[in-house]
Amino acid sequence: MKKAFFLIYIFFFGGLATSLVQAQQTDIYFLIKKNFSIFSKTYENVALDYVDEIDPEKLMRIGLDAMLETLDPYTVIYNEAQNEQAEILSRGNYAGIGIEAGYRDGKVVIIAPTEGGPAERSGLRAGDEIIEIDGISTMGLKPEEIQTLTIGEVGSKVDISIKRFGVEKALDFELTRQRIEVKNVSHQTLIGSNKQIGYIKLSQFGLRSADEIRTSIIELKEQAELKGLVLDLRDNPGGILQEAVSIIDKFVEPGLMVVENRGRIAEYNQTFSTTEPIFFDQPVVVLVNGGSASASEVVSGALQDLDRAVIVGEQSFGKGLVQIVKPLPYNTSMKVTIARYYIPSGRSIQSIDYTHEGRNSGVVKREASSNVFKTKNGRTVNEGRGIEPDIVVEVEEPNLIEISLLQKGAIFDFSTEYFANNSNAGFDDIPEGIFNEFKLYLDKIDFEFANETEDYLEVIRKDLAGVEGAEIKIRELQKFIDLQQEQELNNSKEFIEKMIWLELKSRTGGQTARTNASLSKDVQLNAAVDLINNPQQIDSLLKGSN
Repeated sequence: MKKAFFLIYIFFFGGLATSLVQAQQTDIYFLIKKNFSIFSKTYENVALDYVDEIDPEKLMRIGLDAMLETLDPYTVIYNEAQNEQAEILSRGNYAGIGIEAGYRDGKVVIIAPTEGGPAERSGLRAGDEIIEIDGISTMGLKPEEIQTLTIGEVGSKVDISIKRFGVEKALDFELTRQRIEVKNVSHQTLIGSNKQIGYIKLSQFGLRSADEIRTSIIELKEQAELKGLVLDLRDNPGGILQEAVSIIDKFVEPGLMVVENRGRIAEYNQTFSTTEPIFFDQPVVVLVNGGSASASEVVSGALQDLDRAVIVGEQSFGKGLVQIVKPLPYNTSMKVTIARYYIPSGRSIQSIDYTHEGRNSGVVKREASSNVFKTKNGRTVNEGRGIEPDIVVEVEEPNLIEISLLQKGAIFDFSTEYFANNSNAGFDDIPEGIFNEFKLYLDKIDFEFANETEDYLEVIRKDLAGVEGAEIKIRELQKFIDLQQEQELNNSKEFIEKMIWLELKSRTGGQTARTNASLSKDVQLNAAVDLINNPQQIDSLLKGSN
């Protein structure tokens, strides 16, 4: 009798639960249909009947963007050009001429030619201004439009016209497009006094990232008997999660959970574990900063939670949200957040809560979670604040004058001019007297610093126009401001000289020369090298005394 009652109970309440789920699903589909009907009819009425002429495409995009604004910053729609760019990055290669271009005073300028690419082989340089591509003026073109003009079939030709400092006439180049590989590992080298420490810079988690890491380690091992490895994930925004899992797999034993996706929809809930034998068993230090996000935080966080690597640098970005790309009609697509990342200790790395106010009003989680999370060896780690380094090494942020010099391209343009006049120099070190020459250059171009005090002074000048004696006082204030700016510029001498030197190194030896020069003056990397040279300190850090 009891058994029969139990079966009836299960049947009744199980059926009730199923009915409730079905009812909820019916409700959400009804609400979607109802509100879509209202939205589409509103759109149609405005587009057809509004008193002024309406651009239907622009109107719809505003509506879609406003809807997505209530969510997180990562749920977005890609237009056709953005969709094409995303596909190029996901494939990891494209047919082009191999240049990184940027804007300087409204002009399209080559920032860096890709090493070994058609542009570099043909003699195009950083600092060259692109004025025409296949006879089309670049004036006013958007970055994606520039890229569209340079990309094409492998073996096809493209004509580039450039202006070069010190050369009166425009220079014309005919380049042959070739397949350009978008490298995930942007740099690898041996560092340390004995050149026995491997250094790998991973710039993104694109296709084949893990294979590139493995290849880099093999190549470094062939050059030296490695006693440690520095994996640089600074300013790496993330990418493909499976690549992150495969990279972790290179450093830890098989069978360990490294990341879990938890979402509202059951099919998006996934657990990823290591499967391969350890490939590299020497000490590992991972460098992170505020630009390290998503997959970078999965790798650094998992290696921290498993006590496999020491994390050095600055607190990471804190992006613990998972996205997938879904196709939309007319060669567009959307990226939508479907889950959150949780790493081996069980903690989330998401640092901003978008659940209530949307992307423009997200709340930064500044205080540590009340939940206690432990690494494999029992070290306490925090939740909801990205990845906090085991050893914090902060890099001083550029001040307003330094930012102004970089944003307005003064250092870049000066370096272009200086190199044109000193192209035979090797620039093994910072050129003597370069800072004074740079100051003369700023005077020559009448450079204006971004300065709030100058803005206030201009307001005062207008307000007191015609007031007796005011102009004399204003000139005195202006003189004081000029002296203050001169002092601030002198205080930035070391920064300015370093940035000019790096620009000159890139013009003599490409990005590899620039990167190697930059590494030689990298305080965070130096801290990592000191750690690997002191294995007892690494053991002490990872054993878990807290």
